[in-house]
Amino acid sequence: MVKLDAKIPSGPLAEKWTNYKAHQNLVNPANKRKLDIIVVGTGLAGASAAASFGELGFNVKVFCIHDSPRRAHSIAAQGGINAAKNYPNDGDSVYRLFYDTIKGGDYRAREANVYRLAEVSNSIIDQCVAQGVPFAREYGGLLDNRSFGGAQVSRTFYARGQTGQQLLLGAYSALSKEVGSGSVQLYTRRDMMDLVMVNGRARGVIMRNLITGAIERHAAHAVVLATGGYGNVFFLSTNAMASNSSAIWKAYRKGAFFGNPSFTQIHPTCIPVHGDYQSKLTLMSESLRNDGRIWVPKSLEDAEKIRKGQLKPTDLTEDARDYYLERRYPAFGNLVPRDVASRAAKERCDAGFGVGSTGLAVYLDFADAINRLGKHVIEARYGNLFQMYEKITDENPYETPMMIYPAVHYTMGGIWVDYELQTTIPGLFAAGEANFSDHGANRLGASALMQGLSDGYFVLPYTMQNYLADQIGVPRFKTESAEFEQAEKETRERINTLLNIKGKNTVDSYHRKLGLIMWDYVGMGRNKEGLEKAIGMIREIRADFWQNVIVPGTNEQVNPELEKALRVADFLELGELMARDALIREESCGGHFREEYQTPEGEALRNDTAFNFVAAWEFTGQENEPVLHKEPLQYEFVEVKQRNYK
Repeated sequence: MVKLDAKIPSGPLAEKWTNYKAHQNLVNPANKRKLDIIVVGTGLAGASAAASFGELGFNVKVFCIHDSPRRAHSIAAQGGINAAKNYPNDGDSVYRLFYDTIKGGDYRAREANVYRLAEVSNSIIDQCVAQGVPFAREYGGLLDNRSFGGAQVSRTFYARGQTGQQLLLGAYSALSKEVGSGSVQLYTRRDMMDLVMVNGRARGVIMRNLITGAIERHAAHAVVLATGGYGNVFFLSTNAMASNSSAIWKAYRKGAFFGNPSFTQIHPTCIPVHGDYQSKLTLMSESLRNDGRIWVPKSLEDAEKIRKGQLKPTDLTEDARDYYLERRYPAFGNLVPRDVASRAAKERCDAGFGVGSTGLAVYLDFADAINRLGKHVIEARYGNLFQMYEKITDENPYETPMMIYPAVHYTMGGIWVDYELQTTIPGLFAAGEANFSDHGANRLGASALMQGLSDGYFVLPYTMQNYLADQIGVPRFKTESAEFEQAEKETRERINTLLNIKGKNTVDSYHRKLGLIMWDYVGMGRNKEGLEKAIGMIREIRADFWQNVIVPGTNEQVNPELEKALRVADFLELGELMARDALIREESCGGHFREEYQTPEGEALRNDTAFNFVAAWEFTGQENEPVLHKEPLQYEFVEVKQRNYK
């Protein structure tokens, strides 16, 4: 029986990370040159980690699925990054950021990890300013802040609606410096096919060159996975089309436990679905909720007329509008956490008050803010977001309220890691959205960028040394070993199997079917009967996929259909694990609403006695059921209680 050891340092909460760093093992500069590290992924977590390892003196190989790290999906994080600098002097502190994050995650995250995240947040801002990230500034010269959901202070630093892009350019510049100096080797257009283990430790990866199809072997003393989340299992999500789960899924199949796979985030501020042939959804930054007010018509009759095009939203007077978040949650209003806002929008639409042609939309209205502040102020804050919205919908949001609806966005689940960000496989680390560690059952807005840069700049550079300190005598690994041979053989067999099925159904048709099942039964609302049904349906689709999918072309060329087929094959396995995880969690927490468990007011009802744990799943074979391991969550420093944003 495997015992999960989170390796949480002893001592007071505010001293744990300091004590860890004071007593960790180190690697001296000469010995660092003897050690190799592989980093898979070049978003914020991967680029910052690779740059930091290179600066320390390690030999680093970093792999990018795109033609440049600048294309990582981190650029899509528009609204900002949290830190506890308290520039507005409105009562913020490291502890308050920690508490808001724990509470926002509905008390399903580790105290020690979350406190460390809050503790290093201020250093992230200093690092990025030093790199030249053009954060917005107020008149006095200090960095400006704005509010985000789940907090009553302004702690979000931002660069208009381009924060993720600007932060990524900073990390990319740091990475480029190390590539230029020779400490980091950058491999672009590479897709990870498998993890290679030698004597129980992660020692390398198998990569596919997406241009030539060549299968490559790469060895190292340690491996970091920083490949983002798996929201595209739902087919329609706000994730980039290339975002996928394959790297972490291969690690899971090799023995890395998967933590809380059903914990996915539904973002409340997305452009609604507009057709059956849409391939992805577009996020409108949560920052818009600072100045936008969310509403639906008060009367079913008005809602019906709007859906039929007989009324415009601007035709409705104030007393005919239901600002339902302000009504239900007066203390936080439009800035409730994402899961609360998403569930409230779904409830209003399910009750018949939704707008748009489908009835699956609510309004995000800036009329009040424009009247109060002037159009020029709103344009300065959100201009690029308004332009994006108008290009997609052909409506001017300065004149007509935006229409928004919840959509799959971020995944809180991921590879289980301990306090050091090491998985259950020695030598394999996971960073950023690829791990499960910091957000519990719901992520607060502006915390994804914070976690990615925290892991890469300020956590892994310490914990990686602690792991590698006793590896300095281990010689470099040869990729001709039996372990690499076997991993490459299995990769080629999987690719050849897919190419030789020659069925009649496209990869996208299976992905779309899976996505509908996931949204209908494993999405915002879940119940026991639906989850059991979903597991059976996913198995049927998976069996049909391996019999009837068609993948044209060959391996020895650019072949996007083959790339998609490899990803969807993994999604078809991951989807079942997500449904299993949701089935065993007989409670509602965060955005994971089990319809059987709710308060009389319709809010999420947790069961702390039975489910105050991290679900860590172990792979036991393709045809075997996975084994559930539980990491109990110990709350020593905060009181666990029902969340209240009213």
